[in-house]
Amino acid sequence: MITKPYKIAILGCGKVAHLHAQAIENLSNAQLTAVWSRTKASAEKFAKQYKARPFDNISEMIKNEGIDLVLVCTPHPFHREPAVEAAKAGAHILVEKPLASTLEDCDAIINACNKAGVHLGVISQRRWYAPVKRVKNAIEAGKIGKPVFGTINMLGWRDKKYYDADEWRGNWQMEGGGVLVNQAPHQLDILLWYMGEIEEVYGLWKNLNHPYIEVEDTALAIVKFKNGAIGNIIVSNSQKPGIYGKVQVHGENGASVGVQTDGGAMFIAGSSNVAEPPVNDLWTVPGEEHKLKKWVKNDTKFFHTIDPTIFYMERQIEDFLNALETGSKPLVTGEDGRRTVELFTAIYRSTRGNKPVKFPLMSEGTDDMDGRLSNL
Repeated sequence: MITKPYKIAILGCGKVAHLHAQAIENLSNAQLTAVWSRTKASAEKFAKQYKARPFDNISEMIKNEGIDLVLVCTPHPFHREPAVEAAKAGAHILVEKPLASTLEDCDAIINACNKAGVHLGVISQRRWYAPVKRVKNAIEAGKIGKPVFGTINMLGWRDKKYYDADEWRGNWQMEGGGVLVNQAPHQLDILLWYMGEIEEVYGLWKNLNHPYIEVEDTALAIVKFKNGAIGNIIVSNSQKPGIYGKVQVHGENGASVGVQTDGGAMFIAGSSNVAEPPVNDLWTVPGEEHKLKKWVKNDTKFFHTIDPTIFYMERQIEDFLNALETGSKPLVTGEDGRRTVELFTAIYRSTRGNKPVKFPLMSEGTDDMDGRLSNL
């Protein structure tokens, strides 16, 4: 049982930060106490809206306000510096996905948190979707036997207006990548949650129809898992108006389970709402096939009773605060976040070398951003 309100600070005041601020407001055991931004005016404007205190110094903010937890909401390549500084100051860390854009930055954040003895988590709120959890529970209960084949099919769309909305979008140095770094981490995390550790990846990325950006809009991969299973990944921002995001797992006994995490035009933080409810789109577990229609009906009904852009953020922050209270691990750890970055890094490196990439991957510590730039 949680016995105290936790003081929370948000680092970075962009669009997704507003979703976190609203989620915090809905939690009885959480208080948005402070806000940090490199730009003083941004911090002041954001803090005024949410009745928090603005700061331009992270360590000072944590010390003066007694901050328990910081939420890192800066652009992906800029997670490392504020996260490391906050950890050294003694705050627990919850980072917006992905943990970072490179393995070097991931390792720096993880090491800083381990050294400081603070918890680290990464936002992946789709794990709290009922149909996502239903697939996980079925796998763990052995309903499909051993998982032998896992797939991601995520077909979405991002237009020029989207990339023009913020200066950091669409370039390597400011965004760190394209669909792999920004849109796909949710599905990559879920696939890894279902299928386990990876042995090898062969991948390919391209920019198919976005000539005004530097980064990839489409990527494919063939995956070998350590348990002998195989996988296939297709992720893209090149299909108007955005169709769906699906993760499906097929078992050794012939049964299959799956979830459509996203449907219709893809969600854009701060710009659009979630278009369609997450639902199980595939369920052939013997004796349970008839349950699919009922689940879809119930999940759709529930979807219309909540604000899905906020509700699942609340659940993840709630889980993280419970981990602080009990000393347990949050559902999504820093190591989980690194595995997602390791997977998309393998796709970049495989494209660069035109060959499979063996796991585990270590940081290369070069200016190549873990395999992105040499392919240009």
